[in-house]
Amino acid sequence: MSGEPERNYLEAARREHRVALEAMGLPAYAYRYERTHLAAEASALYQDVMGEDGPMVAVAGRIAALRTQGKTTFAHVEDPSGRIQIYFRQDALNDGWDIVKLLDLDDHVGITGQLFRTRTGEVTVRALVVEVLAKSLRPLPRGKTQQTEAGAVTFGGLNDPEVRYRQRYADLAVHPDVRKVFETRAQAVRFLRKYLDDLGFLEVETPVLQPLYGGAMARPFITHHNALDMPLYLRIADELYLKRLIVGGFDRVYEIGHDFRNEGMDRSHNPEFTMLECYQAYADYHDIMALTEGMIAGVVHECTGGPGVTVDGTAIDFATPFRRLSFVEAIREETGLDVRTAGEEEMRAALAARGVSRDEAGTFSGGKLLDEVFKMTVEARLIQPTFVIDYPKALSPLARVHRKDPALTERFELFVNGREIANAFSELNDPDDQRSRFEDQKRQRAAGDDEAQPFDADYIRALEYGMPPTGGLGVGVDRLIMLLTGQASIRDVILFPAMRPEAAADDQRTANSE
Repeated sequence: MSGEPERNYLEAARREHRVALEAMGLPAYAYRYERTHLAAEASALYQDVMGEDGPMVAVAGRIAALRTQGKTTFAHVEDPSGRIQIYFRQDALNDGWDIVKLLDLDDHVGITGQLFRTRTGEVTVRALVVEVLAKSLRPLPRGKTQQTEAGAVTFGGLNDPEVRYRQRYADLAVHPDVRKVFETRAQAVRFLRKYLDDLGFLEVETPVLQPLYGGAMARPFITHHNALDMPLYLRIADELYLKRLIVGGFDRVYEIGHDFRNEGMDRSHNPEFTMLECYQAYADYHDIMALTEGMIAGVVHECTGGPGVTVDGTAIDFATPFRRLSFVEAIREETGLDVRTAGEEEMRAALAARGVSRDEAGTFSGGKLLDEVFKMTVEARLIQPTFVIDYPKALSPLARVHRKDPALTERFELFVNGREIANAFSELNDPDDQRSRFEDQKRQRAAGDDEAQPFDADYIRALEYGMPPTGGLGVGVDRLIMLLTGQASIRDVILFPAMRPEAAADDQRTANSE
C-alpha cells in the first residue's frame, strides 16, 4: 500500500516523541484533568470588550490541526462540543515550549490559558500551561483537504464502509456527523422511554438467555449452559415473557433491549438488534394503533423539529392519522389473488411472475409463502407511513382471530419507506386456541420451515391462569433511527455491527514496536 511507508514513519516519530516526553519526567498518559469549559462554552464566554484580557479557561480534547511558524504554533483542539483554536508562544510557555515541540496530531491535551480574539476574528486560547493527556501513537485517517474549482475536497481518509464499521472508534473520531447519528439515537430512545413512562407503562427486564425461544418466526442462536447441562437460546423476541407479566397482574409493561436472530444480513437486518416491546391490558390493536401513531409522530418531531423526514429526496410526512391498508386487499390489488382462498401453487406462480425462480419459490410454504408474496408485491410501495392491517392466521400465531373474519387476525404492521417499523396484535389470550396455533407451527416446522415457533407449554399454562384482553406492540428501534437520521444501512445506526472476522494481517510492525 502506498500509504504504509508514510504511516510507519509517522508512527515511529510519535513513539520517539513519547520517549522524549518520558525522558523529561512527563507521563505520556495522564490520570485526569480538571477541565473548566468545553470548546463551545469557552468560545461563547469571550466578549470583544475584553480585548486581550479575556477570562482564563482550561480546555481539553484531541488535537485536530497543528501548524508551527517559528516560535509560535497554532492548533485546534476538538471535544464533543466542537473545536477551539490554541495559540502557543515560546516566550509565554518557557519550559512548556519543549512539550509543544513534541505534540502530534490526535494527541489529547489539556490547555490552560487566556481567551482573546485573533486578527482573523477567531476566539482563541493563549496557552500558558500545556499538558499531554494521552499520546497518539497511530495517526487517525483524516485525509487531506485541497482546494479545487468545485471547492474544498477531502482526499483519502476513512471512507471504506467495512473499515469504518470495523474501526468505529476511528470513524467516530474523524467524522462528527457519525457521532451526531448516535446522539440522535440516544435522544430518540430517551423520548420513547418517557412517552411510555408518561402513559403509565412499567419498564421491566426479561431473560436474554431462554430455555425455549419464541415470540417471532426466526432461527435462534444456541449456546450451552455447563452447570445445568442444557441448551439455552438468545431471545429472538421479548413477547412471551412480557405477556406472562400481564398474566401476573401488571397492566402496562415495556422493555427496550437487544434481540438476536440467526438470519441473513442486509441493509435492514443485523443479527443483534434493538427492539421496543410494550403490552397494555384491556386494549386491542385499535388502541395500540393510536398509541403507535402518537409515539412515532412524537419521536420524529423530537429528533427533527418537524412533522417529517426526507429520505433520498422523498418527503415522508408523519402527520396523523396514518393510512390503513388491508393485507388481503393490498395483495389482491397487485396480483389479483385472494390469499385467504388461493392455493400455494398460485402464490408461487405470483412470486415467479415477480422474478423469483421456481426452485426458490418452491421452498416456501405456509406463513413463509404468504410473507414472501407480500414482500415481493406490496412492501416496497409503502413509502408514506401505512398501517397494514388484518393478517392471515398462518402469519400470526400469537395474534387474536379477527372478530369479523375468522380467516384473519387482528394484527397490524407499520411500514415506512418500504420497510417494516412496527408490529402489533390484539394478543391471543385463549389457551386452547394458542395450543392449536403452536401445533400448527410444529407441522410447519416438520414441513421444513426452520423459523416456525416451538411449542411452549409453560406459556400455555400461563394463559390458562387467565390473561386479560391485551394489545401488544414491537418497534424496530434501529430501523426507526435509520429513518430519523437518513441512513441507508442498519450498520450506520449500530455502533458495532456484526462483521466477518478480519482477514489475517501482518502484525510484525506492531510486535517490533512493543
